[in-house]
Amino acid sequence: MTQPQIVTIPCLSDNYAFLLHDPETGATACVDVPDAAPILAELSARSWTLSDILITHHHWDHVQGVEDLVEATGAKVWGSDADAARLPPLDHRLIEGDNFNVGSLTVAVLDVSGHCDNHLAFHVPAAKAAFTADSLMALGCGRLFEGTAEQMWGSLSKLAALPADTWVYSGHEYTESNARFALTIEPDNPDLLKRVEQIKAARADGKPTVPSELAQELATNPFLRAAEPGIASHLGLVNAPPAHIFREIRARKDSF
Repeated sequence: MTQPQIVTIPCLSDNYAFLLHDPETGATACVDVPDAAPILAELSARSWTLSDILITHHHWDHVQGVEDLVEATGAKVWGSDADAARLPPLDHRLIEGDNFNVGSLTVAVLDVSGHCDNHLAFHVPAAKAAFTADSLMALGCGRLFEGTAEQMWGSLSKLAALPADTWVYSGHEYTESNARFALTIEPDNPDLLKRVEQIKAARADGKPTVPSELAQELATNPFLRAAEPGIASHLGLVNAPPAHIFREIRARKDSF
């Protein structure tokens, strides 16, 4: 089997869109559409035909280019059934537990609400990829605009349970600032210290820090590590439940 291809496309000031291409069938999906123009340029450069658009959530910087992209390509749009009223027109409505196909690639749907209600993530096992947008992010997670800390902790726990060799395709280039914050939570984590240097080097070269491997997130991302005894001790929350510790970490990041 020919390996699926994934292309990371910078959009706007710090957003990412992604193309998922199935060489077996020629099908190509775009995950989120902050801006249609750079996506159309990448499709043209690769001579790929867009078949599907996958929407993670309703925020404008993830959907504002959808209708232009549909007009240009005729692609079918997939998104949350529960959030259809806040999304561009959908051809296919999804709920957690659904599976659908982009060409020969199976896509599993996860509800990862917390950043906002009805936020979806898309797991593509054959590509070892999870498209997480503003739920799990590189060394971070999204602000809790609509959901609760308990809800987001549950969502992150779902993503943490995916295979450790899954690559996490998140929605923004926030990693440098996330790294500075992470050091305030685990200043002596050797994996984190090493990763911070890698991030600095990548950004100095103008390279994206997205995607990141889930194994690395599990070892360094404070929002996934709320159950770690060392973090609880550092925060003065020994014996507190992980969701409570997560809430404290998120509150500290909000004012960082």
